[in-house]
Amino acid sequence: MSAVNESVVREYFEFLGFLVSQPRKYAALGRGKSAEEEIDLLVWNPLAREHVMPEHLVWGTDDLRTVAKAVIGVRGWHTERFYVSTFEQTPEILRFAESDCTKIAARMLGDGPMAKVLCLPRLPASGELKRQTIQTLKDKGVDGVISFKTMLTEIIRRVETNRNYEKSDLLQTIRLLKNYDLIAGEQMELFAGNRHSPRRRKDEAAGEG
Repeated sequence: MSAVNESVVREYFEFLGFLVSQPRKYAALGRGKSAEEEIDLLVWNPLAREHVMPEHLVWGTDDLRTVAKAVIGVRGWHTERFYVSTFEQTPEILRFAESDCTKIAARMLGDGPMAKVLCLPRLPASGELKRQTIQTLKDKGVDGVISFKTMLTEIIRRVETNRNYEKSDLLQTIRLLKNYDLIAGEQMELFAGNRHSPRRRKDEAAGEG
């Protein structure tokens, strides 16, 4: 599953024009990871003239336009939200943002400011739990959080059904799902329950025949 998660993050950043490097191609099993092994991805934005990070922690696609460089931590676990207790019980989630890791990232990306970005499923929806979780992430050195929903929504929006993405299993799978109307763009979803939508009328007519 980790390969799938990293593939989503890679495709997302590449769609946005970032150059993406994956320093480690193997899994560290049966032992603790070294600082270098805690880094999942490194990204560099050649379009950013200067490095400016948003002041808020939860980032959307537009927030990345002025981010020049970043070290990325990818955490899947798509069955739950991430709370303060999650980071307390599993501190290795945030090790990619520690100084030993960022020093290694700086050697690879060059000197200068760098964002530490955590890609995860979701944070608490609202209220005090969300505030506490965001504060904990800031205290641990995380500069930005990007949800898998944000990334997948952007990827789905950009994938075109008339293109053959044979070099990417992920994009090709999304293309096929869109082609057969198994997933649709956000605008099409507005009409999913509408009996008067052109596609629904067409499908119903075919069924009656």
